[in-house]
Amino acid sequence: MSVPKAYLEHVAIWVKDIRWHIRFFEDVLGMTLREVDGTLDAPRQYWTLGGLQFIHAPEYDGPEGRLAHLGVMCEDLEAALTAARRFGVTEMPQGRNWLRLPDGLAVELIQARPASCVAQALALNPRAEA
Repeated sequence: MSVPKAYLEHVAIWVKDIRWHIRFFEDVLGMTLREVDGTLDAPRQYWTLGGLQFIHAPEYDGPEGRLAHLGVMCEDLEAALTAARRFGVTEMPQGRNWLRLPDGLAVELIQARPASCVAQALALNPRAEA
């Protein structure tokens, strides 16, 4: 019996400041718009290429950091870490590639080997018909 192969299509996260999260993931990791619910000026939900879905919930009162962490493959880990510093994120005890975002979300940045595999993965359209 063969083991099925799978990948994570997206992770939905309640965030208090959706614009901050959009800017962070776009500027630091190049995770640009895939889809938006609402307008770009006032998104209710925002999906990135690379599998994140932010749900704008400024009133959300659940515990922050409700996910263990997000593991994000990077073409250039050093460039991503440099860009992340401008956002005031904090380094976590696990290492300099582990970042705590202001809403409490933990992100592990991982150097892809080879780096080109990130571009190859993002070039796939898993929703396209064969």
